[in-house]
Amino acid sequence: MKYKDIVIVTGGAGFIGSNYLNKYVPRMKERLFVNVDKLTYAGKLSNLSVAKAPNYAFEKVDICDMKALRKVFKKYHPTAVMHFAAESHVDLSIKDPDIFIRTNVLGTHNLLLLAREFKVRRFHQVSTDEVYGALESRAGSFSEDSPLQPRNPYSASKAAADLLVRSYSETFGLKTVITRSCNNYGPNQDTSKIIPSFLTKLFAGRPVPLYDRGQHIREWIYVEDCVDALHLAFTKGKSGETYNIGSGQELTNLELTQLLLALTKRDSSFIRSVPNRLGHDFRYSLDSRKMRRLGWKPKVSLQEGLLRTAEALNNHEK
Repeated sequence: MKYKDIVIVTGGAGFIGSNYLNKYVPRMKERLFVNVDKLTYAGKLSNLSVAKAPNYAFEKVDICDMKALRKVFKKYHPTAVMHFAAESHVDLSIKDPDIFIRTNVLGTHNLLLLAREFKVRRFHQVSTDEVYGALESRAGSFSEDSPLQPRNPYSASKAAADLLVRSYSETFGLKTVITRSCNNYGPNQDTSKIIPSFLTKLFAGRPVPLYDRGQHIREWIYVEDCVDALHLAFTKGKSGETYNIGSGQELTNLELTQLLLALTKRDSSFIRSVPNRLGHDFRYSLDSRKMRRLGWKPKVSLQEGLLRTAEALNNHEK
């Protein structure tokens, strides 16, 4: 079959990438989706329900391996790239920044070089709200025009990647779009992240570690709402633009933990206060009006999303 578009999706076996592919591969039969993933601890082929779809292909390749990556581009001649692949754990970036610079900066640059060489018509950089740094009060939100002020090696590596993408748009005319989303949660998320980590521990009757009494504030979005926004920005977003993806659902880490305690029928005795980590940002909050003007809005409430996440985790454990 001759496909209208051929889209390389990096990191498609990871959390957000797999949720994107599971939803949109069946809906976009005129597009071939090529999942390029090196399958680290956070990327699992078992996350994918579309492995046998005719418009899906998988290539086990590290985006830092330019030789192998070039072979993929030569094999498929993609028309677009959706770049999900990233090292994304803040704590790990503090312990070992090296791999974050390598994957998130050099890996992104490899993709940009090949996207330009193969005349890709769309390059979508999937980024994070953490590139803006921290809000030190409960007031205000980051807009797309807010300065980038990352405060840990992970967010610094993502900010560097974003700026590389922007430079290729401005200098070389590459058609790009950047999206920055708030904290995602939902099925397929690695258990190193707070929500699946806490749920797994609580279901097993173990205590959960809470940094600095849980006063830090995060904005949360259910992953299906996020991938819908990503797809809309990818297909309808204006080239050269950046779009924030936020839900407006903010709460402290203590409030989040209390919701998870209620879901698992545990009480506050399961909370263990631990010392704050280095460079721990107080609050993230996104102004996503620009994204909403494209016609998107989140549909899943935090309570419903957490219930779905807990049920999916329980079913997976069984």
